[in-house]
Amino acid sequence: MATLLERGWLYLITNFTDFQLASIGSFLLHESIFFLSGLPFIILETTGLLSKYKIQSKTNTPAAQEKCITRLLLYHFCVNLPVMVVSYPVFRFMGMRSVLPLPSWKVVVSQLVCYFILEDFVFYWGHRILHTKWLYKHVHSVHHEYATPFGLTSEYAHPAEILFLGFATIIGPAITGPHLFTLWLWMSLRVLETVEAHCGYDFPWSFSKIFPLYGGADFHDYHHRLLYTKSGNYSSTFTYMDWLFGTDKGYRKLKSLQKDSK
Repeated sequence: MATLLERGWLYLITNFTDFQLASIGSFLLHESIFFLSGLPFIILETTGLLSKYKIQSKTNTPAAQEKCITRLLLYHFCVNLPVMVVSYPVFRFMGMRSVLPLPSWKVVVSQLVCYFILEDFVFYWGHRILHTKWLYKHVHSVHHEYATPFGLTSEYAHPAEILFLGFATIIGPAITGPHLFTLWLWMSLRVLETVEAHCGYDFPWSFSKIFPLYGGADFHDYHHRLLYTKSGNYSSTFTYMDWLFGTDKGYRKLKSLQKDSK
């Protein structure tokens, strides 16, 4: 007997082509998850709700928020969407499929773990490179226009950076050619993670409180507050790369001082 998930998937593959699902479908899924998870933080910042959990006291003006959303829509339609369309043949060549049956959860989880590890490694070094003087001035400084980040600023970046660091996200799936379901799940998790890392709020229920290796908002907010040559905390999802290469020393020292003062 088919599960609800399988029946839903059967509807998709019956009514839409692989190309439509992998390109347009992926884009619509990304936009839905990104804005639905990111917009609530604008509401929190504007209304002052849950302000005791806000990491920085400073808030963004409505004009700054509007600028972010306008640029995001431009970049998403003019950069993200074309990339999804153009990359479809590559994923198909590497074995991506959408047919039933869906992959087992064992396969899905093992692939997701590999994707996170690979993405962390590639993103860390790419991010460090973007903090060199020339690339920061001409490319990465766009993302750092928001020293007080909120959820949607996670994807506010120069088009060149979108392509450069986006490579870290797609390299795992591009190599393994996963089922489209796995690709969508991976994309959803990455969007939720990066929105949370930029949300500007350190909640008691944040995943970083449960899993110490997870970076989260407090870890990445430190990166946005400091001068680009001294910020550190370059990691994507998990923090082990910064720990291994000593680029989180300033952050760890600050947390130690805060702990001692309490």
